[in-house]
Amino acid sequence: MAAWEYAGRVPISPAFPTFLETMGALGGLIADGTLIEAFWITLQPLVIGLLASVTIGVAFGVTMGLNRLAEWLVSPIFIIAQSAPLAALIPILTFAYGIGLTSKVMTVCIMAMPVIVLNSLNAVRHTPVSLLEMGRSFLGSRRQIIWKVILPAAAPVIFAGLRLGCAAGFIGVILAELLITPTGIGDIITYNQSIAEYPKMYAAIFSIIVFSVLFIEALERLEVTMFRPEKRAAR
Repeated sequence: MAAWEYAGRVPISPAFPTFLETMGALGGLIADGTLIEAFWITLQPLVIGLLASVTIGVAFGVTMGLNRLAEWLVSPIFIIAQSAPLAALIPILTFAYGIGLTSKVMTVCIMAMPVIVLNSLNAVRHTPVSLLEMGRSFLGSRRQIIWKVILPAAAPVIFAGLRLGCAAGFIGVILAELLITPTGIGDIITYNQSIAEYPKMYAAIFSIIVFSVLFIEALERLEVTMFRPEKRAAR
């Protein structure tokens, strides 16, 4: 914060406000309800996209981890999607689905789902062999081994993939609001940039960064509570 204030006072750019100016603008956006309304609009495609990505992504990843043929057929799609510059697909989504909610949800999904799918696949695929042998030695059926051995062992890594996917989803929703149609937080950023109200622009950017960091931190604490007793004990 001190470095930000100093850089704004130098200034490193006429378009770079000080930290205090940005916080003043943030307070004004909260006071008049602009920021709250913008978050409500932004969270709609984000929540829908993340729910779809988590549900479908974990199902795809687990299925591919359990079935070599499914992995051979489907995993290349998600590997390419993870490494490709997906922002370049946004104009195609806009052409196909318009500028409404659907295209923004799709943008969140294409950013978040590959990470979730591939982490779920690797989590299932790398189940310790000793656990699998133990399940077979107790004459467990394939269904019992999947539900009582593989999925519990894979759960921590799957959950870690969910955190990474949610972080990518935040990137996707802001890209959608900047590149498809200015709404929500993206509208505040775009509008205030166009009229040179840089403190408000930086206040909107600051608010979504803080929100995403707190959200991911909450997921990490939930992961520690549910799946990582050794970390919980260390804390």
